[in-house]
Amino acid sequence: MELFDTLSAQIRHMRLPLFAVSLSAVPLPDTPLLLMLHWHGFRKSAPDRARTAPSMLRQVPASALQLTRSWKALSRVEEEILDAAWQLGAWNLLRDERRGCNTLGAAAGEELACRQAFGDLPPIDGQESIVAEAPDAPELMRLAARRGYVCWQFRPVHGGLWRELAEDDTLGEAGLRQPPCPLVPRVCRGGKAARTEYRFGRVERVIF
Repeated sequence: MELFDTLSAQIRHMRLPLFAVSLSAVPLPDTPLLLMLHWHGFRKSAPDRARTAPSMLRQVPASALQLTRSWKALSRVEEEILDAAWQLGAWNLLRDERRGCNTLGAAAGEELACRQAFGDLPPIDGQESIVAEAPDAPELMRLAARRGYVCWQFRPVHGGLWRELAEDDTLGEAGLRQPPCPLVPRVCRGGKAARTEYRFGRVERVIF
């Protein structure tokens, strides 16, 4: 439940629509996890007094949080993000297993995906694209490049952009679901790239 509580607190604090959530982990017990929240919104930048330029609307940076906790199996991590995605009204949860991008023959896109998963995002129009509270993120990224990593992603309905599009009889008025999540973690294949999808929700009435 801790992950759900963390995300709920961030949604209340930011008061912005949450576009997507991702959680990245290196498959080594007790290594920190990196939680990323991608916001949908714009804020005015400070005016450039040297150039007398007016303030402009800038995309709100993503938030990166380092979660330091004890864990022994990826299934326990997955159990927690399944619970958070279920309660926050997501329609699905995607799990991507990635090999290390330092592997011989790895494509440039694999390196980019690894950098993005661990919060190494380039500036946009000269402005930071991420605000990070993750001191170990660079070391985690280097470790992931050698050992591989797992990344989970979902888009919440509660606190997100998708409430008006949600046709799902499992959702309450605020886009939330009651625990527990009915799905259980599946075994990670390991050793090569693989994608697993968990689907939530249902519609039991006729929609015209």
